Order: sequence, then structure tokens, then C-alpha cells
Amino acid sequence: MDPYPMDTLEPDRDRPKPQPSDRNIRNIAELERRALEDRSPADRLSDMVARVTGSGWYAAGNFVLFAGWILVNTSSLSGIEPFDPFPFSVLTLVISVQAIFLAIFVLMSQNRMMRAADRRAHLNLQVDLLAEQELTTMLRMLQGVCAKLQVDVNVADDRMRQLLSETDVHKLASALENRLPEK
Repeated sequence: MDPYPMDTLEPDRDRPKPQPSDRNIRNIAELERRALEDRSPADRLSDMVARVTGSGWYAAGNFVLFAGWILVNTSSLSGIEPFDPFPFSVLTLVISVQAIFLAIFVLMSQNRMMRAADRRAHLNLQVDLLAEQELTTMLRMLQGVCAKLQVDVNVADDRMRQLLSETDVHKLASALENRLPEK
């Protein structure tokens, strides 16, 4: 839908003009929606399990369940016979199996999120590199305009020469790698 319809001569003063970032927001939302839709059934399941088990209700439910289990098996409540006396071997088994499966599902969910974050980082790097190339081209054009208009610009300045040259990504990555502290 065109935000600026051309079928009227009088501009629509009541219609808010779209902000420059509106298109970017729509595109990002579309990328995120598509990423969510493209998840495999296993990814959907692991995300759901991680979301549910990471909630306060799940933690409270576990607390109530385990406290009730221990209470029932340490004292005689209204004639209920303990079915897992101290040291609660069955409870230990249940908690261990639950922890194993939760760890698997959480790791699956984290791996999917890490892959998505890597894709976003690669996209961001691509956009940054394109922006750098565009800015370098604009600086060269501006230098040409200044030369044509005989405006004195100190092109001999080392910083200016660096900005006018294309950025070597490999050289930057290597320099960054050499300067980052070891962990």
C-alpha cells in the first residue's frame, strides 16, 4: 500500500507520514516471522518446553510437587502409606530423568537461537560493509566535487587517505584478533 497516494492533488494532511525506519522495522519483523515459521517440529517442541519450564509457574509447581512428595513419604498423613521412604530413591530418579530431558530441550533451543543470532550478525556485517563502501564512494565523489570547485581539501592527510581507500576486512579482523585479550 502506497503511503503517499497520487490520485489526489491535495495531500492527505490527516494521514501520518511514514518514518524512514518504518520499512526497516517491517523488513526485520518479516525476517523474524519467517525464521519462526521455518523452525522444524523438533525446534518448535524444544522452544515450547524451554518456555514452559523456564516459567515461574513451572518452578512453583515443582516445588509444591517435591515438597508434597517428601511430606507424604516422611510422615503419615491421613493414613497415606509412604511409597518412597527416605532417601527418596524414586524421587531422585524422577528428578534426574527430568533434568536430563530439560537439559536436552534447553540446549536444542539455545542452539537454534545461536544459529539465528549468527545469521543476524552476518546480515549486520553485510549491511555494515555495504554502508562502508557507500561512504567511501561518497567521500570520493565529494573529493571530486571539491576539486572541481577548487576547494582546498588536505587529501595528503593520512587519515583522509585511509578514509578514501576501501576497507580491508581481513586486515581489520587480523588486527582485532591480535589486540583482543586472551580469556
